[in-house]
Amino acid sequence: MPKSPSRAGAAKARKAEPAYWLLKSEPDAFSWDDLKAKGKAGEPWTGVRNFLARNNMKAMKIGDLGFFYHSNIGKEVVGICKVSALAHPDPSDDTGKWECVDVVAVADVPKPVTLATVRETLSLAKMSLVTSARLSVQPVTPEEWRIVCKMGGIDPKKL
Repeated sequence: MPKSPSRAGAAKARKAEPAYWLLKSEPDAFSWDDLKAKGKAGEPWTGVRNFLARNNMKAMKIGDLGFFYHSNIGKEVVGICKVSALAHPDPSDDTGKWECVDVVAVADVPKPVTLATVRETLSLAKMSLVTSARLSVQPVTPEEWRIVCKMGGIDPKKL
């Protein structure tokens, strides 16, 4: 009698859900509008000089999605971006130890989600944005992704 496919095999057969991230940028240095202006060419996410943030970028896959977060000024999620190139040497690094990914703009967040709102949302209490506030490239769980998208007026299934 032939074996029926395992649940793990069936799960692999389905399209894997992308991983989710949050990428911070100071809007006076590089803003969401700057990324949108790059169009399909996108932009390397350069200048990260923290090993955990670098390792997060090394874990990214093409097609992973990220929140574009304005830090320092605004402190809010303002856009959705997508990883368009795997980790590669950061062209702004002369030492050769730092890497970056390339990202492209996908969608505006119609209602920007502020840090204050995230902190006030009990279901987001363990989000890296709250617990590791200074980390510039952070993982986001699928549940956090859905919650923040909904707060921002985005249907995550349409991304």
